[in-house]
Amino acid sequence: MTAADLLVVRPNSGLSGDMLLAGFARMAGAATADLAAIAESLGLPKDCVALVEKSVNQIGGWHARVSLPKEHHHRTLADVEKIIAASALGGTARDLAVKAFTILAAAEGRVHGIPPEKVTFHEVGALDSILDTCLAAWLYERMGCPRLVSGPLPLCDGTVRCAHGLLPTPAPAVLDMLEGVPVRGLASSGETVTPTAISVLKALDAEFGDWPAMTVRERALVYGTRVLPGVANGAIFARGPAQSG
Repeated sequence: MTAADLLVVRPNSGLSGDMLLAGFARMAGAATADLAAIAESLGLPKDCVALVEKSVNQIGGWHARVSLPKEHHHRTLADVEKIIAASALGGTARDLAVKAFTILAAAEGRVHGIPPEKVTFHEVGALDSILDTCLAAWLYERMGCPRLVSGPLPLCDGTVRCAHGLLPTPAPAVLDMLEGVPVRGLASSGETVTPTAISVLKALDAEFGDWPAMTVRERALVYGTRVLPGVANGAIFARGPAQSG
């Protein structure tokens, strides 16, 4: 019997939607053309996403370069569900993407004191969050939906600017979704975990803990768009069969 695959994420300096996208793409063996085809099915420009090499402190890694127009359209959960339903995502990926946005809507609803269906997404409903969430779900399905193990999420003090003004970090919706999630302090400042990242982790039923016993088959160092000074940069992704016994 072949051991089931494990998918491991070690978020050294934080985690964002584009980091999950880049890491999952490397673990799934997906190229830019694969990502572009799914993006186009979501009604997005075909050239809006590219998997590129990136170097930080002279250490090479990977990055998901996302380029989308700014917009002021506020979408409800039902609006996002329609976009997902009309896409080329498979059934499992569609369900996971909807689950991630449902988790996010519930968190935003609790923060604002309104039902989830009344939530209008701002930053998290922007095109890049739809792209990151849907592509992450598609790549996860492509990998065969492996057991996902993440390290504790790094957090630090600071502020983040959003549609509601300047807010303390973690942002309110992120703080809500952190219930039951192991975290650790990071000697830096600002937003380290985005709403997209934690909602995707929760939708994929991520476990949190140490490196599991496994044989590493694929591995990648991934960088986000933002680089935090004074801390270890990026996140590590690994995939391979679990070790038995």
